[in-house]
Formats: sequence, structure tokens, C-alpha cells
Amino acid sequence: MKRICVYLGSNPGMNPAYGESAETLARELANRGLGLVYGGSSTGLMGRLANTCLEAGGEVIGVIPKLLVEKEIAHTGLTKSYVVSSMHERKQKMADLSDGFIALPGGLGTLEEFFEALTWNQLGYHAKPCGLLDVNGYYSCMTDHMNRMVDEGFVIPEHRRMVLSASDPAILLDQFETYDPPHVDKWIEKKKGL
Repeated sequence: MKRICVYLGSNPGMNPAYGESAETLARELANRGLGLVYGGSSTGLMGRLANTCLEAGGEVIGVIPKLLVEKEIAHTGLTKSYVVSSMHERKQKMADLSDGFIALPGGLGTLEEFFEALTWNQLGYHAKPCGLLDVNGYYSCMTDHMNRMVDEGFVIPEHRRMVLSASDPAILLDQFETYDPPHVDKWIEKKKGL
């Protein structure tokens, strides 16, 4: 692995633990010699992650759509920045630059970007690890729901296990290093021979 894509809020969130975790992850990436790919903003958790990674001597690559340059206040001090034309282009560029995907606490965009990367993994477009940095149980309801999707027959257990999770960035990155993607079809009926 050379670079990790991180999805997270352009707002800081209400709990100080979110920002602290962003900083811890940033330092861990830099210490391991892993570059950071993220959404290119200077605000909220995104800005805190990028600034801490840069201060720790890490590589930071931002990818931001032209429409969000002013709204999210594009970071101007990154190792490399890409201004793209759309969200679709942003997500593809981030995926192309990255060897894994982590979601920290964030809002709708964070979830949408993470689940798209996860779906690409499920469908076989890539075999890169996808993980949740579950700060203060932020993602516990979502992981419970993913378990229900398995129970209800919409996701097979092998694909549920594609979602790595830890509350400690070092543990999550250790899981990334040993990640073995599933080699099974997505379609449950096909698997059962129906």
C-alpha cells in the first residue's frame, strides 16, 4: 500500500474525539509512510486531518470538485491538488490514487463515498480494503444494520466481512495490511443455484 483514501466530514462534528481521531490517523499514516488522499478541503475534520498529516511529514493529495472549491474552502498547502469537474470524477480520481479506503465520522457525502468504494469492491472493480474508523461508536448503528442485511438475505457474509472496523487507527491499518478480499459472487440466488 502506498496511499489511503480517507472520507470524513468537512464539518468538525460535536464530539472533540472526532478531531482527535483524525489527528491520530494522520500521524499514523505519516509514520507508516502512507500517503493520504482526501477531499481537498481546509475545513472541519478534513482540514484537521490534512494539516496534521502535513505537519508529520506525510504526503497529502486533495481532490475537490470545482463547485466545492469555495464552499469547502479548498486547502492550498497540499503536496498535490486536483480540481475536477464533478463528484463522479472526484470519486474515481480518489479511487485511482488509493490502495484502501477509510471512513471517519462524517455526513451524507462521507457515507455515499465510502459505500460506493465498498460496492466497487463487492462487484470486483477493485480488491482494496474498506474500513470504518468507529470513533466513540459513531458507526455502531450502521454496522448493526449491515449485520441485519446479512440476516435478511441481501448481503452474503463474505461481503459483510469486507467492512473492516476498529476504533484505533493503528489497529485498522494493521487490518488493511492483512486484508484478503473475498472471491465470491455478489448474487445470493446464483450462489444457492436458484
